[in-house]
Amino acid sequence: MPDTLIFGMEVFLNGLMAGVLYALVALGFVLIYKASGIFNYAQGVMALFAALTLVGIMEGQVPFSHLINAIFGTEVHHFGWHVPALLAILFTMVVMVVLAWAVQRLIFRHLVNQEPIILFMATIGLAYFMEGFGDIMWGADIKKLDVGLPQGINLAIDEATFGLFGYGFFIDNLDLWATGIAVLLVIVLVAFSQYTKQGRAMRAVADDHQAALSVGISLNFIWIMVWSVAGFVALVAGIMWGTKSGVQFSLSLIALKALPVLMLGGFTSIPGAIVGGLIIGVGEKLFEFCFGSGQCFGGIINLGGATENWFAYVLALVFLVFRPQGLFGEKIIERV
Repeated sequence: MPDTLIFGMEVFLNGLMAGVLYALVALGFVLIYKASGIFNYAQGVMALFAALTLVGIMEGQVPFSHLINAIFGTEVHHFGWHVPALLAILFTMVVMVVLAWAVQRLIFRHLVNQEPIILFMATIGLAYFMEGFGDIMWGADIKKLDVGLPQGINLAIDEATFGLFGYGFFIDNLDLWATGIAVLLVIVLVAFSQYTKQGRAMRAVADDHQAALSVGISLNFIWIMVWSVAGFVALVAGIMWGTKSGVQFSLSLIALKALPVLMLGGFTSIPGAIVGGLIIGVGEKLFEFCFGSGQCFGGIINLGGATENWFAYVLALVFLVFRPQGLFGEKIIERV
């Protein structure tokens, strides 16, 4: 088998793993948009805030320690204990639920029936507030996140592929875990949406707010629930990305990579977020391999690298022109 094909297979598998991480972030966008019609620009910052909170709880860091020390002249930074990862994740989930309640109670409850652009601008303001609040609360230094997930090369895959092709594939254990967790998360979310009373209420609210109110569905409860679930998804994404590249404020930029995923999969489809993420992940890796570094077709086309930075957006632009609702999105027809 040609070496280029073997290397391409490895790139394809790594692209699938990267696509799953993109899809995790896109899921949060889809959940909130389906239930409230709000495009939540703050989803990436929610993942950052969740990861910062998780690290702070695990390490026993004193919240707002920098502010406290600056005001009172103290040198207090840690409580002196460490919290197990599982318990810290549970505490962080509670924090994200409280955040969901605060966002609904203090912001969006006052913006009912406002234009979509106003709601979108509100999420932009929320994103900048949360980023600054997280900085004050936990500090701006890069933090290491370790919740016990295995990392490094998967030796079983390396040995199996070496036996088949004479070349061992480098597949990260963390990416495999992320894939498994994302698949499980999607199954749970789809089952929740289809087979539970709260899930059916969420779909009813997404279809028609007034009709949902007329049958006794509480919009406030549904929206708090949706923002809480989106916060949980952000926590999972924050754990995966934070474990992979460290918890730093550039983590909030993963929301930008989720935008092409949503354009491909559709803003209202949970499976579409997964499929779109996989297409983006595989597409950008293979495009970089074939044309960014000139590994395919005898190197006829060599764009000099760095194509991963713009490939997803160009692909999304093509979809916006020819299929603006995405692969799984609902086609909206307005009669005037």
